[in-house]
Amino acid sequence: MKYNIDKQDQYAVLTLGEENLNSTIAPGLKSDFIFLNQEGIRHLILDLSQVKFVDSSGLSAILTAHRIWKDTGSFIIAGKLQPMVTKLIEISRLDTILTMLPTLSEAIDFVKMEEIERELKEEAGE
Repeated sequence: MKYNIDKQDQYAVLTLGEENLNSTIAPGLKSDFIFLNQEGIRHLILDLSQVKFVDSSGLSAILTAHRIWKDTGSFIIAGKLQPMVTKLIEISRLDTILTMLPTLSEAIDFVKMEEIERELKEEAGE
């Protein structure tokens, strides 16, 4: 599986360098998601801009990441998605629960805003 992980202070960006997010890749990706979460990564940005096809196993991996980061930070899908990928996400109605942003810079800005909100809540004693 080809991918790149760019770890920053507040987030990590995992850029998948594969055209297919399918049953061959999904199990390894799920394991990597769990490992990244255990490392203390609070926010994960998944760049799917190079992915042309996603099957049900790939959707399962995406949902796994969503569940992992739902309570500890944020999980964001970033990048201009290929039409088939967008269509599958919409058909499966995952677009209603996933945070999807068209560019990596917007995803990074989203994470920074999430961190500011978290810090403000902590200061307010919430």
